[in-house]
Amino acid sequence: MMTNETNNQTNLKAIVMSGMRSTGSLHLGHYMGVLKNWVLLQHQHTCYFMVADWHALTTKYDDTAGIPNYRIETVLDWLAAGLDPEKCVIYIQSQIPEIAELHLLLSMMIPVKWLETDPTLKDMITLKKAGEAGAGEELNYGLLGYPVLQTADILTVGGSLVPVGKDQLAHLEISRDIARRFNHVVGQSVFHEPRPLLTETSLLLGLDGRKMSKSYNNTVFLKESEDETWLKVKTAITDANRLRKTDAGNPEACVAVFPWYQIFADKTEQATVAEECRAGTRGCMDCKKQLAERVNETMKPLRERRKLFEADLPAVDRILASGKEKAQHQAQQTLQQVRSVLNLN
Repeated sequence: MMTNETNNQTNLKAIVMSGMRSTGSLHLGHYMGVLKNWVLLQHQHTCYFMVADWHALTTKYDDTAGIPNYRIETVLDWLAAGLDPEKCVIYIQSQIPEIAELHLLLSMMIPVKWLETDPTLKDMITLKKAGEAGAGEELNYGLLGYPVLQTADILTVGGSLVPVGKDQLAHLEISRDIARRFNHVVGQSVFHEPRPLLTETSLLLGLDGRKMSKSYNNTVFLKESEDETWLKVKTAITDANRLRKTDAGNPEACVAVFPWYQIFADKTEQATVAEECRAGTRGCMDCKKQLAERVNETMKPLRERRKLFEADLPAVDRILASGKEKAQHQAQQTLQQVRSVLNLN
């Protein structure tokens, strides 16, 4: 649900731009935190959704063998979640060379200090420390310039709205600063400063109570089967002080399981689960089994759609080819104007 002024009628056809790094299959955290909102946005705005394979290189530059498969896996998950190529543009970052050119031109004007203090950099370094390639090495140039490339992603397709949660507002602020600085340097209003489109998201923690991440091995992937989902959910951490089924439990201390009920079950079931837990009449394993059933019920339509697209990969290739054409057409118009104001035509 949209929660800020950009939900006004005057913004219904504003250009929304967002993307995801292609580092493997997507999990329930991606679906609850991002994809559900994207599906709503495609009916309200002109949307560009980008598979960010160049961004993936900032932390996985020495492990690129999986990139082709990761890109397709990402798109399959997007389509399964409900993105409609008739209502949004789906494309791969590295197939739009204009993004790289704009990144280069913007980088000429950006003080290094802006990049060194940007919160995006801190978050990406955290990802490296969590186990991605390059952990422990010195800061690489691509990672330092991540915000500039992110800004080029947005501005190349004319993005004016970027869906973010409140915790990501600072990440977008540098893109606004970069657009503002470019306009100031050239003395023309070439770019709109991209604005945040605040969205309400369901924060789904991992099975161990930490942030859901492949690096922590605490995820349930969108494409997993019902049996695979159950095997993972049964490992979820519950109330550490509850030793026997008949012990009185504390749902609030059940950091991984009960919060999932609050997302996948209705209010009545949530209340029943909490009451029986506190009374010691419901065991943790019974609770997990019922939760896995609710997760599987929710994900069944998505998984069925994914299988249809998996069985027709040429159709996925056509979707990406069409998306590339549309994104590149917009990008070429943007770069023509940028080259003109920089006297590069």
